[in-house]
Amino acid sequence: MLPDLQLNDTIRLRKPHPCGSYEWTVTRLGADIGLECKGCGHRIMLTRRELARRVKVILPKENNESNTRGA
Repeated sequence: MLPDLQLNDTIRLRKPHPCGSYEWTVTRLGADIGLECKGCGHRIMLTRRELARRVKVILPKENNESNTRGA
């Protein structure tokens, strides 16, 4: 169904949130998945099955964290 998700992963859903943002951050893992809208900060909970239906793409992680740690 879903590939492995990890905390703080960014995902893009098929339909936009009313604020206009398509991107969400994973905030909770378990039987239900917690998501936070990157546009307005609204938090929702979806079952794994519902999230699998709604997800369009899991975005690659940004390398900003690794670049700032070395400096």
